[in-house]
This record gives sequence, structure tokens and C-alpha cells, in this order.
Amino acid sequence: MIALLQGITGIIVLQLLFAVWNASRLPVLGAPPGEEAAEPEDTQPGKAPADSADAQHTEAPSASEGTRAPALSVLIPARDEAKNIAACLASVLACGTAGRRIEIIVLDDRSSDGTVELAAAAGGARTQVLAGAGLPEGWSGKCHACAQLAEAAGGEWLLFLDADIRLHPQALDAAMASAAAQGSGLITGFPRQLTGSWLERLAVPLMVFTIVCHLPIPLVRRSEDPRFAAAHGGFMLIHRDSYIRCGGHSAIRDQLVDDMALAKAVKLAGEPVTLADISAHTEMRMYHNASEVWKGYRKNIYAGLGRKPLLLLGVLLFYALLYVCPLIAALGALVTGDNTALLWAAAALVAGAAVKRTADRSGQQPLWFCLLLPASILSLIAIAAASWRGSISGKGYEWKGRQYP
Repeated sequence: MIALLQGITGIIVLQLLFAVWNASRLPVLGAPPGEEAAEPEDTQPGKAPADSADAQHTEAPSASEGTRAPALSVLIPARDEAKNIAACLASVLACGTAGRRIEIIVLDDRSSDGTVELAAAAGGARTQVLAGAGLPEGWSGKCHACAQLAEAAGGEWLLFLDADIRLHPQALDAAMASAAAQGSGLITGFPRQLTGSWLERLAVPLMVFTIVCHLPIPLVRRSEDPRFAAAHGGFMLIHRDSYIRCGGHSAIRDQLVDDMALAKAVKLAGEPVTLADISAHTEMRMYHNASEVWKGYRKNIYAGLGRKPLLLLGVLLFYALLYVCPLIAALGALVTGDNTALLWAAAALVAGAAVKRTADRSGQQPLWFCLLLPASILSLIAIAAASWRGSISGKGYEWKGRQYP
């Protein structure tokens, strides 16, 4: 047992060193581009748009004759978002725009809770509210809503926002500064996550934890390999030409984890992708209770790992070994009085908390959240197991009144 705990502690210390380095390489939205953040890419102006049969879903109509096209289209898909849409639009409308022409479009995706009326009232004359078409077979709901928004948009850059996101006043200026520096492609990031219920506190911050611990952030920008991709669907800023070249949401129409699928499609099209720190400019509360957390992550976890059961099992066993086993060992050592085992178990727990704190600091989470890591991993294991069962049982997943396989 001592040797096992020593090995676990050593692995976690290495993980901590990587996490500290990795978090330091995360470019900040709106900051001058540095070595890691991305030198401007060749926008390849001569490259022709995709000629696929689905191009109609990605190509937006040109601005009317004599009208200057907007620099940015803020696009918000909304289905049953009555509790969020007004505050979201208020935050967008309060943003500075540095003289740029910006359009705001909300697509009401067959809501049943008054979303459309609230959007129209909150958005006023500066916001278009569109009625979404029925969901075609073979499409996920969000992909279809985003494809309709892109088709209606006229901006050079398209910013897809979730209705539960809140922008800070400088967010759009910062986003467009990064867009100008990058020139094309996709810019995304994880908003600062607000949490209320205990399952939110346990599960939601693990999004940033997994990125900081395992994904070399510079390779998101530098490598063309789509395996080095990360994205958050709440904030997806993409150049119109890049959107067309990668096939847009039409190319990923059936994907449940649409943000990751779009980021990989952008990379496969040879366009740049940047994962940025946007926590100073955005915040959101993804879920408002434990039931929403369970349903949301249950829908996404297994699909996000490519529905590969061995990969899921390996990840969960690895996490359990590193972050749950030391707690069990510490409790056992307290019972048996094995001080040496207790010392090494405590060392592993402290190192694990340091790893979690490194990730939580990047996501602007409270300091004490790092103490919840073993419970967070146990909650992840439970949700992931339910996600796997939902797929192999054929029952699928329910989300916002729709059923997905």
C-alpha cells in the first residue's frame, strides 16, 4: 500500500507541474497576441467555399445593396429560455462596440415558455427575433438552430452565444480584438461558471479541470490534429469564411457535443482554433439544480468520448486511482493507526487539491472548491456510468423536451 501511495503521489506531482505550466499558456481574450496565443494566420482569401450540397445551411445572404455588412453577428439559439433570455440580451446590448456595426439575432427554437415574447421585449429595435423551423430528422436541436442563425446572419464574424451566458461590458471589444489578431478560424473559451447546488459545485468546474490537466493548450492553436481541440458552446466566435469552409453546423448536424464537433471540423478544414481565457469577460450558470446537471452531463459525457467504452473506463479508473484512492487509504490508515500510510495518503490528497486549485484558479472558482475533488470525481463516475447506460440501453437521452439517441 505504501508503494502504491508513493506512486500515486508522484504521478499527481507530475500532473501538478503540467497543470501549472498548461494554465500559464492560456491566451487571454482581447490581450495582444503573444507567442502562445497565436500569430495572425493567413486567411487564404483565394480559397473557395465548400461546394457541398449543404452549403445553403452555412452561407448567409449578403447585405442588401448599399448597406454596409455588420462586422459581427451575435447569434443566440433559444429553446425554453424564458428565465435567461432577457438578462442575456441586456448584457449583450450593454457591451461597447468601438464603432463597429453589430447585429443581434435570436432564434426561438419552438419554445413553449414565452421565450419569444421576452426576447422581443428585451431586445427592442436592435434585435431580430426569428421563429425557428421544425427539427428535421437526423439533426440535433442546437445544431439546427445555429445553422438557421448562420443562414440569417450578415456579419464577417459570427458569435454563437448560449442564452444563459452574461457578457461583461468589454466582452465584444475583447472578442473582436482577438478576432482581428487571428484573422480567421474559431475563438472559444470557458466562461466563468456560477454554481448554486452541490452537484453543480462538484461537477461543473471539472470542465476546466480536464482541459488544464490533460490537453496541451498550445497545441489547440499550433497543431492541425483535431484531437487537440477544446471548445465551449456558450461562446463560439468564428469567421464567416471559416464557417463555410468547415461545413458549418450542417456538417455536424447529428452531434450532441456540437461545440467540440465544430472545433474539430474547423481544424480539419485547415483553419486556426484558439482556446482563450474568457472568464474575465463572461459568466454563466449552465445548470440551476442537480437534476439539470445530471441530465446535461449524462447527455454529453459518453458522446464526448466518441462513445468508446474502454476509453471511458480507462479515464474513470485513472481518476479514481489518483483522486479517490488516497482518501480511502487515509481513512483506512486512521482506523489501523498506520502513520506512514496516512502521511503518504495525505501527501497525495494535498497534491490533488493543488492540481484542482490550479484549474479552479483559471476558471475563477472559489478557493475551497479544491477540497471537493474526491467527491467531484465520484460524482463524475456516477454521471458517466449513467451516460454509458443511456447509450447502450438504446433509451438515449432527453433534453429540453427532445429525445436523442
